[in-house]
Amino acid sequence: MASSPKTYHDALDFLYARTTGKWKLGLERVEALLHALGEPQRSLRSLHVAGTNGKGSVCATLDAVLQARGLRVARYTSPHLVDFPERFLVNNRPVASDRIVDWVSRWTPEVERLGATFFEATTAMAFQFFREDAVDVAVIETGLGGRLDATNVIRPLVAGVTNIQIDHVEYLGATREEIAFEKAGIFKAGVPAIVGEPELGIRELLLTHARSHGASPVHAVFGESAIEDVVVTADGTRFNLRREHGVTTVRTPLVGRHQAHNAAVALAMLDALPDDLRPDAATVEQGLRTVSLPGRFQRVGKHVFDVAHNPDGSRVLAQTLAETKMPRPVAAVFSVLNDKNWALMMSVLAPHVDLFILTNTPTAPASRAWNIAEVMAYARGNGWAAEVVRDFDRALVRAAEEGSTVVVTGSFHTVGDAMLRLNVSPTP
Repeated sequence: MASSPKTYHDALDFLYARTTGKWKLGLERVEALLHALGEPQRSLRSLHVAGTNGKGSVCATLDAVLQARGLRVARYTSPHLVDFPERFLVNNRPVASDRIVDWVSRWTPEVERLGATFFEATTAMAFQFFREDAVDVAVIETGLGGRLDATNVIRPLVAGVTNIQIDHVEYLGATREEIAFEKAGIFKAGVPAIVGEPELGIRELLLTHARSHGASPVHAVFGESAIEDVVVTADGTRFNLRREHGVTTVRTPLVGRHQAHNAAVALAMLDALPDDLRPDAATVEQGLRTVSLPGRFQRVGKHVFDVAHNPDGSRVLAQTLAETKMPRPVAAVFSVLNDKNWALMMSVLAPHVDLFILTNTPTAPASRAWNIAEVMAYARGNGWAAEVVRDFDRALVRAAEEGSTVVVTGSFHTVGDAMLRLNVSPTP
């Protein structure tokens, strides 16, 4: 970079330029960058969350309950929906954009010297911001995998893995067993490990990995508790959580049967915290009432925004559409990145969608754009009602014309671009 950035957009251009090419896994670059920054991660008390799906919901729940505990709570997640500072929240407030400009201006030479990636730079940035803001605890979401993810430089108070599904096979492996090995890399010696995987075989594998890392204690959410009597409405999810010490009725504003699972994982992580941070039952109940997570079955008027971007995410979206009995006809504004299994995603959504509006998402990288003609041919071949509306703004208008419910889904880009155009805020 010839000169330091002068504006916020200059700073973002510098960061986004580091997203080109294949994702570079490994800790050596981020460790060197953090060393130059004075090791900010070492002063953070943190919780670390990995998993294929549900990470965002677990992080949002942890954040809300810990704030109800009276703590100053940071949350680092990715990707953002509308604007970059969403990745760095402190008590639900994004960091100021001028701090991002200052950081990039100060650390551009070191980032370039080390060849640090976009995610490595933003992770280091997050840890420095959170140290400067003197947070009491930071909730940290992995970006990709776990073992070699840039966030895996922390020694958390608790580490949790939500579940294991097939995704990012080019980086994490083609089987759930290989992916489990990577995600379990966040477990640390002497640190409590929470395993949220419901399937017995993969759950046992994750528990074995946790013990091999020396994690202690090691808890399996589905081995030590049971989720019962789940009720899903358009306003949230209620269920009974049966544990050794009794049954608790849990309510979360997050919508969907899968949110019972995510809430149970978060509660297990909270239970594993040290005494000075662990919330009591009343605080948990209070915090759960305030959980908010944009883009996860988020209803705004007739629109439903859901960032489901793999077949598993689309399955839970389809199930939630069925259980909430959203008004028909349902029109889906649908745009998926080309490295995702869009065909299977469409297949699971098709029984619950009356019209697919196939479109191009403005902020999606051109290199990852799907072949919309191929998608249309696939829809026709399966007898599904579908239209190609390449202009994204027109696609939103067309869906609103045709649908009593408009579902916007397929990727973070799809949802974020729609939220921007429809003036829907991505932060609480």
